[in-house]
Amino acid sequence: MGLVVQKYGGSSVADAEGIKRVAKRVVDAKKNGNQVVVVVSAMGDTTDELIDLAEQVSPMPAGREFDMLLTAGERISMALLAMAIKNLGHEAQSFTGSQAGVITDSVHNKARIIDVTPGRIRTSIDEGNIAIVAGFQGVSQEGKNITTLGRGGSDTTAVALAAALDAEVCEIYTDVDGVFTADPRVVKKARKIDWISFEDMLELAASGSKVLLHRCVEYARRYNIPIHVRSSFSGLRGTWVSNEPQGDQQVEHAIISGVAHDVSEAKITVVGVPDKPGEAAAIFRTIANAEINIDMVVQNVSAASTGLTDISFTLPKAEGRKAIDALERNRGTIGFESLRYDDQIAKISLVGAGMKTNPGVTAGFFEALSDAGVNIELISTSEIRISVVTRADDVVEAVRAVHTAFGLDSDSDEAVVYGGTGR
Repeated sequence: MGLVVQKYGGSSVADAEGIKRVAKRVVDAKKNGNQVVVVVSAMGDTTDELIDLAEQVSPMPAGREFDMLLTAGERISMALLAMAIKNLGHEAQSFTGSQAGVITDSVHNKARIIDVTPGRIRTSIDEGNIAIVAGFQGVSQEGKNITTLGRGGSDTTAVALAAALDAEVCEIYTDVDGVFTADPRVVKKARKIDWISFEDMLELAASGSKVLLHRCVEYARRYNIPIHVRSSFSGLRGTWVSNEPQGDQQVEHAIISGVAHDVSEAKITVVGVPDKPGEAAAIFRTIANAEINIDMVVQNVSAASTGLTDISFTLPKAEGRKAIDALERNRGTIGFESLRYDDQIAKISLVGAGMKTNPGVTAGFFEALSDAGVNIELISTSEIRISVVTRADDVVEAVRAVHTAFGLDSDSDEAVVYGGTGR
């Protein structure tokens, strides 16, 4: 008997019919001889609606109470799914993140998992039950407060439980049929990938691909947990994410794995920074102390006449105000002249392990953008990724142009998005 962890996103459990459809799929996995642990997200846009409600009540809700509010969505989903499974003649028990043993640090709204102690889950499945766990949440090691894991937290919960329970696979069910060479909402001819390595998936996730979040993939790679990305709306095989192809998969080692884009970032330019040792360190220490992650960084050549330079970096748009405030508070210490903020940007990334041994990939990427009339503002590269920042208005045309230029368009039916608002 194998152990399978299944995770269902908000679009899969968006309404009563969706929950009943998920219940049948879960029961089928149990009938196939598996022990089954299910992780669920909140129904549909429930989390976003709770966030909106909190902001109407308080413009800056306290982190502890905000987390207590947001975890309500997953608790609703888990209880309803347990009821639906019992109606199909199988026993199910639901557990909150804290009951499931998901132990986190004390950072509210974006906590990180420290440990998973799934004793109650193991006991439940050993007794023949289907265990259902509320994703996206845990309990802090110090203080025992309820915490949430941030965007994509349910995926991370599922992989962490799979690792702790030594599961054979972690199945991530979503509203598309797998991982595609581009977002099928933007590129209708995007091609489904049958297998992709952890490394390529990490780069796609870090570059804006929303089907899997970066933390989830990193956790799976660390503990070597194969991920199977599938749609809960169809019976197609989906995409395997692992170190090596699974089973009888025949995989072409393509030069390019896919094109990702991200419109959730903003750019800050620190103008008039003295070009001397320690200035960049002071800027980024200020950002780090504000607990803000940055992505791309570019420093201009200093002007000979003034000895001053400009430093630009990108960061999550939601953290823009906090970053500006932190830098302004330290303006006298750092010594810059002014700040510029721009949230009308987009990042476009080309990802593929084969590009490091294939000359011409970089040239082809920039030629495709040039032919589409897209201007480039920032450039960042790694061994298997090239990323650029452009205007947000150009992102759709840019992604489609690059996708076509590298022969990623599918000749078959258009990619299907079964549900979800993309909110």
